[in-house]
Amino acid sequence: MNNILITSAGQRVSLVRAFQKEIKKIDENGKVFTVDLNPVLAPACHVSDGYRQINRVTESNYISNLLEICKDWEIKIIIPTIDTELLTLAKNKDLFLQNGITPIISSEGFVEKCRDKRIINEFFKEKNIDIPQEVSKENPTFPLFIKPYDGSLSKDTFLIREASELNEYHFQNPKLMFMEYIDHAIYDEYTVDTYYDKTNHLKCVVPRKRIMVRAGEVNKGVTHKNEIENYVKNNLSYIDGAIGCLTMQFFFHPTSKRIVGIEINPRFGGGYPLSYLAGANYPEWILKEYLSGDTISYFDGWENNLLMLRYDDEVLVRNYEN
Repeated sequence: MNNILITSAGQRVSLVRAFQKEIKKIDENGKVFTVDLNPVLAPACHVSDGYRQINRVTESNYISNLLEICKDWEIKIIIPTIDTELLTLAKNKDLFLQNGITPIISSEGFVEKCRDKRIINEFFKEKNIDIPQEVSKENPTFPLFIKPYDGSLSKDTFLIREASELNEYHFQNPKLMFMEYIDHAIYDEYTVDTYYDKTNHLKCVVPRKRIMVRAGEVNKGVTHKNEIENYVKNNLSYIDGAIGCLTMQFFFHPTSKRIVGIEINPRFGGGYPLSYLAGANYPEWILKEYLSGDTISYFDGWENNLLMLRYDDEVLVRNYEN
């Protein structure tokens, strides 16, 4: 059986459906299962082919719990979806491989780089990617932006326009980085869905402009074939340890054409369904690479200027008792 497991499924309904569609092309009996900390309240779990509750990734028995579930369901591929589980899966990847299960996760070393924004900034500089300039805590200039080096979902971020807005917390929290503020009124923000094959080579680049964001996830976005595509292709054509979908964040100045690297998340981003619908079929490529042994060619035939407008939908669960 060629079954797939999507972890921390939450609201990833579109991602589950994409893998369900693609697995049937390879194995008509293949299924897409899900796990979540609270699966009954996770819409993606109810549209999957089956779900189970999973322990918190911080619990000591998380990996043994996950491995047991994978064996029960005859899972061949694991698709992680949240930052907090990436490093744990990367550290234990060999254990799953020994059991015939492939987590689509980058190497431990590369995941560690992505989880620390100080290190990923150094990585960007090595790859000739421009980054926001560091601002001195002793002699700050304004406006400036503050964020933690290990943060996610925009937690603990601050836009500081003048000195009076700074307080002791900003200086005493060792995790907070002071940096140049990239003005959203001047720069466009892009999420870039990239695909790296099992040899760590880049196979696709889809820049999608973030028009509106809700709860840290793109709500309205549009694909753009612009300077970012070649910028990524030229500077990041190979990343040691990079595997599968990597979600990169860039700011783009439409007049000066300055491109500024912000971060890399080595997983599917919440807005990936737009790239999928534009033709960048990463689920299909994962299945072809890791189930069929195929080689993936570089692909740039995705649809330009495709606008995605998200809306709320309902998943109904019968006989629910709280």
